[in-house]
Formats: sequence, C-alpha cells, structure tokens
Amino acid sequence: MAKENEITKDTWLRATFPEWGTYLNEQIEDEVVKPNTVALWWIGCMGFWIKTEHNTNIAVDLWFGNGKRTTRTANMLPGHQMANMSGGRLQQPNLRVQPHVLDPFEVRQLDAVVATHYHADHMDIHFAAAVLQNVKEPIPFIGPKSSVDLWIKWGVPAERCITVKPGDVIKVKDVEIVALDSFDRTCLVTTDGGYVPLAGTIPNMDEKAVNYLFKTTGGNIYDAADSHYSISFADHGKKHKSDVCFGAFGENPVGIADKQTSVDLLRMAEALQSKVLIPLHYDIWSNFMADPKEILAVYDMKKDVLKYKFKPFIWQVGGKFTFPTD
Repeated sequence: MAKENEITKDTWLRATFPEWGTYLNEQIEDEVVKPNTVALWWIGCMGFWIKTEHNTNIAVDLWFGNGKRTTRTANMLPGHQMANMSGGRLQQPNLRVQPHVLDPFEVRQLDAVVATHYHADHMDIHFAAAVLQNVKEPIPFIGPKSSVDLWIKWGVPAERCITVKPGDVIKVKDVEIVALDSFDRTCLVTTDGGYVPLAGTIPNMDEKAVNYLFKTTGGNIYDAADSHYSISFADHGKKHKSDVCFGAFGENPVGIADKQTSVDLLRMAEALQSKVLIPLHYDIWSNFMADPKEILAVYDMKKDVLKYKFKPFIWQVGGKFTFPTD
C-alpha cells in the first residue's frame, strides 16, 4: 500500500486516468462478431468503433482531449466557428463531461483511422501518436483534405494518409467506405489563424468535411457526423442503402445553427430510409442542454402519422450496439 508522501499529482493521474482503464479495450478485442452482424461501440462525442465478423476494426472521429480547463482565458480563438457564426467573442463554458472510456495507447488491433473533418473534437494527436507507436501494421489515415493536412502537420507520414472527397470509395478489408457530401456548415465557416471575412465567399466543403457510408456484411452504417439537416439527405437515401444512421444532436442557442434538433434527426432518418437512428454528440459538452428523451417523445407523436419505418436507439457512452441483433 502506498504512503501519503509517495503520492503526487502524476501518480494520481496514472492511477485514475483514463477512467475506464483498459476495460473497453479488452471488450472490443475479445468480441467475436457473429456472421451477418456488425458490432459498434460509442467512444464519446461523435467517435465510434466498428468491428465486423472478419475482425476488421475501424475507428471513426475518436477524440481523447478536453474542453475548457480554466476561466482565465477570456475569448475564443480567432476564427473559431462559434465566434464566426455568432459574432460573439467571449469564451463559451464547454467543459468535457464524459469520461475517457478507451485507452488510446492500449489499442493494438486496428485497420483504419477515419475522420469526417478537422475540428478539435473529431481528431486527436494522442490517438494518432498511439496508432503510429503501437499498431504494427501501416494502417491508413482516411479523411478529407483538411484532416489529412492536420495529420501530416502532426507528423503522420503522408504515405499513410488517404485524402477523400464525396464519391470516393476506399476498401478496408471487408468494409467498403463511401465518402459522401457533408452538410456541416459549422465547419464551413471555420477559419484558421484569425478572423477572415466570409461574406461573398463560398468555402469548399469537400476539402473540409465529408459524411461516410460504411458498408459491411452485417449492415450499412451512415455517419452524418456534424452535418446540419439538409434536404440532400433524401438524395443519399435514394442512392445508398443505410441500416443505421448517426447524427449530431444538440440544442442551438440564439444566433447559432450547429447541431441537429430532435425534429431534424427524425427527418434525417426518414430521408435516409434507415432502420435505426442513433443520436450522438449531445453527451460531451457541459453547455449542451439537449435531452435524447425528447427524440423519443417526438418520435411517438409522429411515428403513426408519418408511418416511420425506423426506430430511435439511445446509446450509453462506452456501450455496444450490434446490428441487426439489437
């Protein structure tokens, strides 16, 4: 047993962080996915893990950082999406409220790192470093141009990176990854390195963000990432079969359009013709006031009138969802 005088901040951090230790790492590694199913785990925020019956592992938008850590910083970073969108400058109180449920430095079995866009809560330098150090195979880092630029800036070898744009298809073992149009207008108004006038300009969304369809033998997973609601979801639904769809759920303050509301998500699932709707992202920030029970309530109000053919599923961070079993 340790003595009081042997305890330091460093020993405390090593003893308690990450909060789940290797519990979830071991669950994912030990999971044997049954034929014609696909296993999914929610890692927090918009991050999730895919594992197939052929032991293909894909990590999407995993993030191991945090939000605000001090009250001493008065303003948002110049060019921050919320500052550009609202005209506000004061720091927002977005502290991370979810524990870290996966240890990135204990990941050993992985076949691809995938990013939808380059925002700080969708990409992580710690995870990139852990993969380069501990995954033996030279697995690819897949994302739009802005994500690839950031990985290379961090030190990920350029030859390991695959830049995608809508329409591109990447094969990772038994999984086909289809890049699709993003509708993330929050990412569109993000500027790097300062406040840049955006009036009269049309930034290139295809370089900044993409949505994905992950086609597996157990079912197809549509990841809308941080996309806002768009009528173009209907186009995706007509052209691509999706069984499970993920969307970023949240409340939007005055002057902000950033996340999909309960109504938006129900419209998205309907337009995509999915079988299961799973809201993500609402879990992570202390200033997010969205309650996923609202989705269930609105769903119950509308399901008979609109003849919904999908069902919502409310996940717990760190939890597993198996399609079509669950």
